[in-house]
Amino acid sequence: MPVNESTTTQPMREIYSISRLNREARAVLEGEFPLLWVEGEISNLTRPRSGHIYFSLKDEFAQVRCAMFRMRAMNLAFSPRDGTQVLARVRVGLYEPRGDFQLVVDHMEESGDGALRRAFEALKQRLGSEGLFEEARKRPLPALPRCVGVVTSPSGAAIRDILTVLKRRFPSIPVVIYPVAVQGEGAGREIAEAIRLAGRRRECDVLIVGRGGGSLEDLWAFNEEVVARAIHDSPLPVVSAVGHEVDFTIADFVADVRAPTPSAAAELLSPDREVWLQRLQRLEGRLLQLQQQQLRHYAQQLHWLGKRLKHPGRRLQENAQRLDELEMRLLQAQRNLIRHQRARSETLLARLERHSPAARLQQLQQAQRELARRLQQGIRLRLSQLQQRLAAQAHTLETVSPLATLSRGYAIVSTAADDRIVRQADQVQVGDRLRTRLHQGELLCRVEEIENEHP
Repeated sequence: MPVNESTTTQPMREIYSISRLNREARAVLEGEFPLLWVEGEISNLTRPRSGHIYFSLKDEFAQVRCAMFRMRAMNLAFSPRDGTQVLARVRVGLYEPRGDFQLVVDHMEESGDGALRRAFEALKQRLGSEGLFEEARKRPLPALPRCVGVVTSPSGAAIRDILTVLKRRFPSIPVVIYPVAVQGEGAGREIAEAIRLAGRRRECDVLIVGRGGGSLEDLWAFNEEVVARAIHDSPLPVVSAVGHEVDFTIADFVADVRAPTPSAAAELLSPDREVWLQRLQRLEGRLLQLQQQQLRHYAQQLHWLGKRLKHPGRRLQENAQRLDELEMRLLQAQRNLIRHQRARSETLLARLERHSPAARLQQLQQAQRELARRLQQGIRLRLSQLQQRLAAQAHTLETVSPLATLSRGYAIVSTAADDRIVRQADQVQVGDRLRTRLHQGELLCRVEEIENEHP
């Protein structure tokens, strides 16, 4: 049988199954790409009951399927939605059953304006619930500020716009600039401290806080809580002038007035010079008119008073006559008063005589003399009784007195050392010194011999 030459020379073909192809492609992808970060916008997001999240990440030119499994999705700090800009840590892979190229998301967070916008809304809601945005606490702006304070960057376009408008509209208003950084790390703290400094110094009676336009990230310093609370606590009215008319910040909601731009803030606070000049002219005209009316009124009043004015001589005559009349009335009143007082004195004197204390005094004097006599008699009687009692007690005392016994020849013997009475012979010893008291005088003796009497 002849052999087909083409069959014998053709090499053997290796045929892959689809499963093998997808498996090896997955291995190549997972081995080639390490764990990496990607950024994009979420679209086509679905949440099945399993708890996994499936979506696509896209940019301007391409998109890729993504999967985030339930255990990782539970740790998300936000709720992903279509249109959210995110930053994701992913592993590159392939879903073998369908052959779909996909990213397995390990971690995901909002990025760019999405995170900032979310933080903005959260802070806005919290401060609003505390009452920082209430209209009732907002203060009116002064009609003509004596001084305007500006918290902004000294080199930005905002301060140039403000100064240009103030110079054009009302150049006599002084301006105090509180220089701060308006974006970047620490800008919020600088702005808050400048607002508090202006409140302490009280150089101005109104404050502009703002900057020129920019992205949400550029304007973020005016969305910080420390700035919002400094504006709320400021003793000065605050005008917020941040960015362009379409830009809104937390500072706009807390401030007493929100201006769409820094130039608009300057216009709000500076009256138009021409308008004020016209107003002053009108007020000057009204003042002159009122002065003329007042002068005419005073002239008419002077004329009317002049008609009522009498000649001084006639006036003096009337006053002299009136003085004579009053003098006569005074004399008559004095005489009547004297008669009345004399009659009253006589009446009181008669009543006094009827109640004179002379008789009562005489009675009391007689009673006093009687009492004095009785007192003298009682004293003499009492004295006699006491003398008799004293004599009886003296006699009794004389009867029991040891002196009387001594006068009959007896003596009182005591030891000379301690004045102890000696009643028995055995109380002393030979040689002891004794004191012997007689009826008159004492003897000092020494014991030479002791004789005891025995019954």
